[in-house]
Amino acid sequence: MSLQVELEHYRNVLIVRLRGELDHHTAETVKQKMEDAIIRGTSDHVILSLKDLAFMDSSGLGVILGRYKLLKSRGGKMVVCDVNASVYRLLELSGLFKILTIHDNERLALSSLEVVS
Repeated sequence: MSLQVELEHYRNVLIVRLRGELDHHTAETVKQKMEDAIIRGTSDHVILSLKDLAFMDSSGLGVILGRYKLLKSRGGKMVVCDVNASVYRLLELSGLFKILTIHDNERLALSSLEVVS
């Protein structure tokens, strides 16, 4: 299975929706698309929507952590929403929930960033 990356700019937030599998085959593509959108866009924050992400490995964790550090260095925040059970477990075991906030859906994630929808 491959990965589809959908990027949407909403005010000062970049919403990244991942569908498929985020692994060593697809990690570089996601990294580049997110970095380009963060650096070239007007987004201060990122919402990572993982509702349709079927699988993620350690390469995916690296992509998330790297983009988190990039945003943080620019004064922004990253939040995660719509995480399925298997991906949630991986994020939990990796310790990423110590630095990332998780929300049930995109609307709540937008609210947490004080962006009214």
